[in-house]
Amino acid sequence: MQDSTASPPVPPCRKVAILFAGGPAPAANAVISTAAASFLKHGIPVVGILHGYSRLVNYKPEEGLVEGRHYIMLDQQRLKRTRNTQGILIGTARTNPGSEIWHPAHLRDPERTAKLRTIYEALRSLEVDALISIGGDDTLTTANKFQRFQHYLPEGSPRIRVVHVPKTIDNDYEGIDFTFGYFTAADTLATEIRNLLADAEASSMYFLAETMGRRAGWLAYGAAIAGEASLVLGPEDVYGQYADFEPAIDPITQQPYERRIMNVDAVVRR
Repeated sequence: MQDSTASPPVPPCRKVAILFAGGPAPAANAVISTAAASFLKHGIPVVGILHGYSRLVNYKPEEGLVEGRHYIMLDQQRLKRTRNTQGILIGTARTNPGSEIWHPAHLRDPERTAKLRTIYEALRSLEVDALISIGGDDTLTTANKFQRFQHYLPEGSPRIRVVHVPKTIDNDYEGIDFTFGYFTAADTLATEIRNLLADAEASSMYFLAETMGRRAGWLAYGAAIAGEASLVLGPEDVYGQYADFEPAIDPITQQPYERRIMNVDAVVRR
């Protein structure tokens, strides 16, 4: 989304918030703790927003945000020995406060931007002036919308700077080679493929396995190569005899269309 509105000068960063949204991914805590430690080293306090946007969207000025329920302070003590731990230190959720916006003109609509305004007010209530957003392509889009929404705030309103960190096991980001979480996911799937391969050889059978990956074949191909699969087909390979179609509804326009899917019968007959 693009517009020509110029951003006003921003003051020095005094407090940072880190937010993780979308599906889990390996190395989440390594990214969170390293980012937080980088700011703490310069004396800048860091707020960890709990469970993505899910609690911020319900912010009410008269109630405020409660430490331990809505956020935690990511200080040196809390970050101790978290870099190599599993899970997500600040949790995650799939709440998307920008879901009503799919055109730049919508950023001028108070109703469509109501959730973004709530997020802004919630973060400003904590005196946050910079946000690190960690997530996949949906979260990236939300971060972009949140940043551009602020162009239309009243003159003199403080701005919250936004930096997004790509996170997805699908590795489907354009412009960078790899996203964190991808290699661990591919390696884990490769182990399962090798297990299935051993069972298949022992029982003279074939197994058809499906991976995640959305519209990109990175995860399927990475796992198949490392796991020595007999055959791999990614979304890019679904055409011709391997393509089929099913009715679907566009989530934005609500218009019906035919979605391309894999023709499993054709794959099995190969």
